[in-house]
This record gives sequence, C-alpha cells and structure tokens, in this order.
Amino acid sequence: MALRQVCSMLFFNIICSQRRVLKDFLPFSAFLMDSFGRRHNYLRMSLTEKCNLRCQYCMPQEGVTLTPRSQLLTAEELLMLARLFLREGVNKIRLTGGEPLIRPDVLPIIAELRKLEGLKTIAITTNGMNLTRLLPSLKKTGVDLLNISLDTLVPAKFEFIARRKGFHKVMEGIEKAIEMGYNPVKVNCVVMRGLNEDELIDFVSLTERKPLDVRFIEYMPFDGNRWNFKMMVSYQEMLDCIKQKWPNLEPVPGEEMDTAKAFRVPGFQGQLGFITSMSDNFCGSCNRLRITADGNLKVCLFGNSEVSLRDFLRSGATEEELLHIIGAAVGRKKKQHAGMFNISQMKNRPMILIGG
Repeated sequence: MALRQVCSMLFFNIICSQRRVLKDFLPFSAFLMDSFGRRHNYLRMSLTEKCNLRCQYCMPQEGVTLTPRSQLLTAEELLMLARLFLREGVNKIRLTGGEPLIRPDVLPIIAELRKLEGLKTIAITTNGMNLTRLLPSLKKTGVDLLNISLDTLVPAKFEFIARRKGFHKVMEGIEKAIEMGYNPVKVNCVVMRGLNEDELIDFVSLTERKPLDVRFIEYMPFDGNRWNFKMMVSYQEMLDCIKQKWPNLEPVPGEEMDTAKAFRVPGFQGQLGFITSMSDNFCGSCNRLRITADGNLKVCLFGNSEVSLRDFLRSGATEEELLHIIGAAVGRKKKQHAGMFNISQMKNRPMILIGG
C-alpha cells in the first residue's frame, strides 16, 4: 500500500513537471500578441485613484475628480482579470495607484494573487509614505519587487514637488526595504529642469554603499501636469552630467524588455538607469498592458484609447468574450507612441488616474 502511494505521488509530480515545461514552450497567446509581434506578459493593475501626495508631474494642481467607488474594480474583479491574463501568458503583475498601499484590502489582494498559477513576480510601485508600517506584511504575503518614488533628497524641495510633507517617511521606507532584504530596491526619480536636475550626482552617490537601483525618468506629458519641453532633461544630458563626475561609468547588460538603460559606477554596490520614454522610446520591445482602477484596459501609457473591461464584466461577458475584447484592443496597439510634442497635445488621463 505504501509503495502504491509513493508511485502515485511520483507519477503526479512527473505530470505536474511536464505541464510546467509544456507551458514554457507552448505558443504565446494570440490575444496578448499585437500585430508587430510584441508579447505582453507584464500587467500593471491600478488599485486606487487616491493618493496621499500631490506630486506636480502626476496630479493637476486643482486635483482630480475621483471615480465613484461603485465604478471601481472590486477585489474579486481584479483577481478575476488577473487570473484571465495569467492564463494567457502574463507572468508579472505590478500593483500601482494612485498610491496602492492606501487601499484597505491591499494585503488580502496580494495574498490571493500569490495563489494564482503562472504568476512569477508581484511588484509594487509606491510613494513610500506607508511602506515602513506595511513592509513586514508585504514581504510575508509575497511581494517580490519594490519601486519607491523619490524625486529629491532635500526635505523642503520634497514638500514643494509633492505638495505634502513626508520626506523622512519615504527615506525610512527605503532603509527598511533594504534591511528586509529587497535587493535591489528601485528608486524612481522624475527629473525636471529647475527643480531637481542638480541632484543627479547626489542620487548616484546613494548607490555606492546601498543596493539601490536609481532610475532617472524623463519628464512626461499627462493631462494637467503643465508639461513643458524646456523642463524635460533628456537621457543624454543626464548621462553626460553624471559622466563628468564618474567618467568610468559602465553600461550594465539587460534584458530585451527592460525599460531602463542601466549603468554602474565600478565598485559601487548599486546601479542607476534611465527611462527614456521621450528622447529614445522603447516602444519596439514594449511588453506592458495597464488596467486602470476603474477597469479600463490601456495598451499604451501615452495612448488615449481605452476599453472598459469592467463594463463587459458586469454585463455578464464570458471569459472567452473578454479574451476577444482584450485581443482586439491589443491588436490595435500602434507601433510606437506619437512623440512627445504630439503627446503633449493629446487628451489623456492625468498620471494618477492611469497608474504610475
């Protein structure tokens, strides 16, 4: 009897292993492949439109009109959509906002996501304000990667950019993440001329003794952020500035789908990168899709075309019908965005209502 049980267990394990191998080699879902052959295996899901900061590049000065709660995706709807995308080939989900960590049920949502088959990576982009308090639970529920927004190392300037106090809370969150073993901890810095371009060297210096991946992001146009080309500091300008201090800066090899051009100062523990959406776009290797907090699918961050998955869900659409709706939207994805000057004239959501 014992021998029969052992044989049954071995047979079961072999079958499961074969299924995992087969899944790796099966053709990628046609529903998540666009007309240019790009495979979308990375889904960004916004948990909320609310935020406890008011960053200038993200939220209009006058604020935004929030979607009524009844029109936001419930936890059950989020998980149903996540399950559907995972079944078709998505293997990484990033939770965004607004500020995702102010959603009351964020931890139960992560715990349920962790149970879903096919999900390799759960990431969170956060402003860091609530991070120190929640980090032990986030680690326990299975968050793999952290991106923390920090645009200045000067407390008074932080308050000016974010229109709120909180610099020391964010720094405490970064230190706590390092202490808890996140390596690297990614720090996102939107660089704006006249505000923080003078801090590039200070940010890179942080990577000398800490396992940080500081990512400098070109200032991008969204509704209400009063984008001005003169405020945008290009990747090349930032790189030239940093090389004046560290001429031996060396590129770090990356994956084809990476959004950041990565570099390292020899001998430094961490690294830096540039997200060059405006001056040198990476649309050709884009593998990302977005679902907004109110349930709209955006196939391009800078596109103004959206499809309400929420409405189809609530009208009783089957999974197969949803897949055809998703596939049609992905199939219409353009080869690349319209360019920074055209984007600045196009109607789009404020960044806070898309998902940072």
